[in-house]
Amino acid sequence: MAPTPAVDILKATLASSPDAPKIPSSNPNFIPPTQPVTPGKQLPTSVELPVLPAVEGAKRLAAYAAVDDYVGLQHKVIGIGSGSTVPYVVDRILAQGLQANKERVFIPTGFQSKELIIKAGLTLGDVDQYATIDVTIDGADEVDNELNSIKGGGACQLREKVLAEAAETWIMVADYRKNSHVLGTTWTQGIPIEVAPFAYAKVLTNLSHMGSLSTLPNGKPGLNLRMGKMKAGPVVSDNGNFIIDAPFPEEMMKKPVDLLHRIKMLTGVVEVGLFCGMAKAAYFGNEDGTVMIRRNDGTVSKISSVPNTPVLKGQADDATVA
Repeated sequence: MAPTPAVDILKATLASSPDAPKIPSSNPNFIPPTQPVTPGKQLPTSVELPVLPAVEGAKRLAAYAAVDDYVGLQHKVIGIGSGSTVPYVVDRILAQGLQANKERVFIPTGFQSKELIIKAGLTLGDVDQYATIDVTIDGADEVDNELNSIKGGGACQLREKVLAEAAETWIMVADYRKNSHVLGTTWTQGIPIEVAPFAYAKVLTNLSHMGSLSTLPNGKPGLNLRMGKMKAGPVVSDNGNFIIDAPFPEEMMKKPVDLLHRIKMLTGVVEVGLFCGMAKAAYFGNEDGTVMIRRNDGTVSKISSVPNTPVLKGQADDATVA
């Protein structure tokens, strides 16, 4: 996991005015947290950003820009996704200050994001408490031109999709390597599919008959049950299920919605790591310090830089990024 500057600066405190106005939540299901945010774990409103390697710097740019645009004062229930870009999302939210975060609740998509929320001193909630989420920001393994994406490299696709569907607004953040025209171009290891453990062999057979590749074009193994790298045996998700990685030919990947429906219909499949028609926007940090933004209306824009100090918006500013 990439280092998180916000969590490391635990001694920084924010001189927030106790008289700052409260911003009402637009979420009717919001219940203010009973545990206050820990002041000692808040970033100051301005901080000198450390120099990062190109890819990490790109991830930070994308995360910071997305938070500035979509996490406003009125957002009280916020979903925190999974992946290597998400720590920077938490950094930027922390930098919004104690006053902004003291009445917020943060919903994780998995163990990683749960730990980020706890270590940052933010209030932890769960989706069974908050069935409607104001905004969720999540990473992605690959995103196509229509904002369809592959997710599940970290085996969190089930909870990630639940939080994506529960969110009024779902935003993806990634670096430039994840920006593709067709899914499967850069994420070649296949679609992550969460399956019931007792059904994995049957689902592997089904996927093979469906056309999943047994061998990748580079000669590496294709369709497979994902195995652990630091343990013997298969990877087990936070939900106690197995993960199958299923690559498909390019022509099939050009129709991700159809492929999603076909895989999801297989008995034994719990969830499929294809996210189609769900995102409002995707933010890609580039090596040159710019951020490309793809939106679900087909528009593409680019911003030249991201300020060190967060841009904290209110409800009236929502129209600028709608």
